[in-house]
Amino acid sequence: VPLMGVLGAFIFAAQMINFTIPVTGSSGHLGGGMILSILLGPNAAFLTMASLLTVQALFFADGGLLALGCNIFNLGFFPCFIAYPFIYKSLAGNRATQCRILLASMVSSIFGLQMGAFGVVLETLFSGISELPFGPFVLLMQPVHLAIGIVEGIVTAAVVTFVWKARPEVLEMAATSKPVGQFSLKNLLAGLLVLTVVAGGALSWFASSNPDGLEWSMFHTSGKEELENPSGGLHNLLGGIQEKTAFLPGYDFKPSESQKATKEGGEKTHAEPAKEEPWPAVSAGTSFSGLIGVVITMVLVGVIGFGLRRLRQQR
Repeated sequence: VPLMGVLGAFIFAAQMINFTIPVTGSSGHLGGGMILSILLGPNAAFLTMASLLTVQALFFADGGLLALGCNIFNLGFFPCFIAYPFIYKSLAGNRATQCRILLASMVSSIFGLQMGAFGVVLETLFSGISELPFGPFVLLMQPVHLAIGIVEGIVTAAVVTFVWKARPEVLEMAATSKPVGQFSLKNLLAGLLVLTVVAGGALSWFASSNPDGLEWSMFHTSGKEELENPSGGLHNLLGGIQEKTAFLPGYDFKPSESQKATKEGGEKTHAEPAKEEPWPAVSAGTSFSGLIGVVITMVLVGVIGFGLRRLRQQR
């Protein structure tokens, strides 16, 4: 359970860091589903992913509440219940080696993201309210997420190898869903927690400002990075709820009324050319958001984990 909480917090922080995809003008971030699956097992990984995505949507307005189910399915179901059991475990085998971990992590991460990206395309198509044509959209989504998948595979292999060298029992326990004896995770948890705090509190400043793979694909398909939201009904209701619960929207402090007025006035007059955003984007709001998000995710995942353990013990 402590490992669930720390890994959930780590993936939360890692998802804040968008990396530039050369040539394209787009960016990507880790999904994290394969890291969670390999180190926790598919069931715990899925719960952890669902929890951190809910935290992002509710408190940071990252992903709409109406799209939360799709996000959980694309980032959680595909890596946890398809890529991990059918691809990673087949390639890694029963006796993991560094080469096998690298190969299995790369291939499963790429396939997991490809399935997730295709899931987005299908969900958009079946929604019936999008002007994105299937053909051009899928031809942009799949290649850009192939590049993201390669990076994710490398990072997944690095994290899994680190854990494997420190505590190989973790991978064995995740693969078999059975305890493998008593062993201490203190040093491993401490190392992951330090990395999580650094990622959420400082490395997030270095995130690319380029549109992510989905926004980039939408822009090159329709000319817009965001599609117009349907008016009325459930969408407005959930949007209103999210506006109230998101106390750090966009991983930053909420702008004051005067700041909102200044921004709106600037957009209307266009008196001055837009200033380039500094890089790294050193921001107290981003650091605070990263650290608060890490804590909330760790607590939520921990509570869920302990609750499930308690229920299992009572049976």
